[in-house]
Amino acid sequence: MGKISFANSNNKTITMSAVINFPEGFDESRTYPAIVVSHPGGGVKEQTAGTYARKLAEKGFVTIAYDASYQGESTGEPRQLENPHVRTEDVSAVIDYLTTLPFVDRDRIGAMGICAGAGYTANAAIQDRRIKAVGTVSAVNIGSMFRNGWENNVTSIDALPYIEAGSNARTSDASGADIGTMPLAPLKEEDAPNEELRQAWEYYHTPRAEHATAPGFATLRSLNQIITYDAYHMADVYLTQPLQIVAGSVAGSKWMSDDLFDRAASKDKSFHIVEGANHMELYDGQQFVNEAVSVLAPFFQQKLNGAEPARVAAE
Repeated sequence: MGKISFANSNNKTITMSAVINFPEGFDESRTYPAIVVSHPGGGVKEQTAGTYARKLAEKGFVTIAYDASYQGESTGEPRQLENPHVRTEDVSAVIDYLTTLPFVDRDRIGAMGICAGAGYTANAAIQDRRIKAVGTVSAVNIGSMFRNGWENNVTSIDALPYIEAGSNARTSDASGADIGTMPLAPLKEEDAPNEELRQAWEYYHTPRAEHATAPGFATLRSLNQIITYDAYHMADVYLTQPLQIVAGSVAGSKWMSDDLFDRAASKDKSFHIVEGANHMELYDGQQFVNEAVSVLAPFFQQKLNGAEPARVAAE
């Protein structure tokens, strides 16, 4: 494992910060399959994305967990911009970098993500054919979530005031005022509407998983792009790569994994339900994460190596 940095191929003024993981017995004279792991909205590479990247490296892959542009230790202003189009392009920018590494097999690159990172990964795969296999954990289509609510109980038109707020924030930002922000998860425990989202607060703002570079908010101007974004746009036509979806049985967000499964054009798609797990427990709950990896590792081994592996036992 090692921390690296490289110029973002989509915007050379941005330096991407990432952690690259190598399998046991790594030999730089050989070539390996690689997996890009994208973090949730509001997250950073040191949290759940790093956990999955490390565990998948143990199964024989070169893996890379990175901080999105404008976030974490990656550069870019304004800080904490959560533009879904940029985040989708970040996935491809990381793949651009991987293709320059002599020990990465360009024809064996997979991608996975957690929460909004899973939605961005799916969207990247729709437009980037270098992604040969797609994995998702607790998938969130961030546009759908902001339009329709965590549990899909809000109509899209009700989100119109959010577009108005984002528009006004852009005017305020342009005037030189302090950059407007909004929470991506509850910033205070009392703000959480249910236990699942209380755990989101706990994850980002207590020793459970807090990190100095993950403040838990985004720029308010991001609402303009988020509300009108559909991570699964054209999935019914172009998302043809093998797809492995993992979601918790009691996750309020599970409907977004259901939607991805239903809409993906792939003829090779599977949905694994982790019984008893909610959305957040698939971030760091050891039992649940190990079960997810026990599904994802053989999926990527088969699709990127062309072998038919035995199922990996949950650790």
